[in-house]
Amino acid sequence: MSDQISLIVGLGNPGQEYDHTRHNVGYLLVDYLANLWSISLIPDRKFKGIYGEKKPIRLLKPTTYMNLSGQSLRLCCNWYKLDPHSVLVIYDDMDLPLGKLRIRTSGSAGGHNGIKSIIQELGTQDFPRLRIGIGSAEIGGAVSHVLGKFTIAEMQQLTEIFKTTEQAIAVIRDSGIPKAMSLYNGITVGTT
Repeated sequence: MSDQISLIVGLGNPGQEYDHTRHNVGYLLVDYLANLWSISLIPDRKFKGIYGEKKPIRLLKPTTYMNLSGQSLRLCCNWYKLDPHSVLVIYDDMDLPLGKLRIRTSGSAGGHNGIKSIIQELGTQDFPRLRIGIGSAEIGGAVSHVLGKFTIAEMQQLTEIFKTTEQAIAVIRDSGIPKAMSLYNGITVGTT
């Protein structure tokens, strides 16, 4: 039997200036899941994040800023005595086109500072993660792209992306990560 996912962590930056930015796609997904699953998210100082739960699942949005996300996750894992294998981290990937999902059981940070912080704080890179493609900058630099807000058309596409991501999470929880990888890695969602 596969490790059961009991905590879903969406990475992002706190503050209104970061609302609906590409870098905050993990936050947006957790908000979507909380609404879908009727889970109230509230600030929780002991986790340095916004947290909610409805057994058997917990949701967390670290409020430490992206580069320190590992602090929040470590505090939550320690409090609930969670193994890193029971955590699913959701974050943006500008190396994937918008709408492409990539699920992995482990791996390096790949240049993502939020994942780098988590690896450092947990002392392992062996935790499941789901990357959501946000595309790369056509003009301007990488920083302006990831911190740029989604367009109206992209926000509409996110609805389909989030529906599919929720289905992928259900497969992960019911049948394991390898099954979800075979079904969802390589597909692109929400393009016309």
